[in-house]
Amino acid sequence: MLRLVEINEDNWTDFARLQLREDQRAFLDSPVGILARGYVYRARRARVIGIAEDGTVVGLALVKDLDEEPACYDLQQFLIDRRFQGRGLGTEALRRILAELEAERKYGCVEVCVKREDAAALRVYEKLGFTDTGYIDEDAPDCRNLMYRFPAV
Repeated sequence: MLRLVEINEDNWTDFARLQLREDQRAFLDSPVGILARGYVYRARRARVIGIAEDGTVVGLALVKDLDEEPACYDLQQFLIDRRFQGRGLGTEALRRILAELEAERKYGCVEVCVKREDAAALRVYEKLGFTDTGYIDEDAPDCRNLMYRFPAV
């Protein structure tokens, strides 16, 4: 069963050993880089979320608060280890992350910036209801800015 896991001093090295496919290195930070970003962005309430299936570490995600417009959760990194891709784990993990953020409901939406060439990631996000905002960040013109809005309460 897939679970979201708190990363702590006892398990962080397991998550640091996750592996990307070679073709994904242009799109994602390394697992150690993601863990470091979580620390660096701690003032923005960053959290690195571990993903495990039946006790096996399979992925990581980094979410932080984005208080400027549009105020939202910022999903900065999301990876499933290369050995576990193609099994639907990314889709299920993302559903669970969105459910947790929706329950917390500090913001009404989640934003993610995805490289235009990362077709696999774009498919997963769009399948779960993320839509292109049309915004082009001058610092990342090769990215699509996607937004997921929680249903009105």
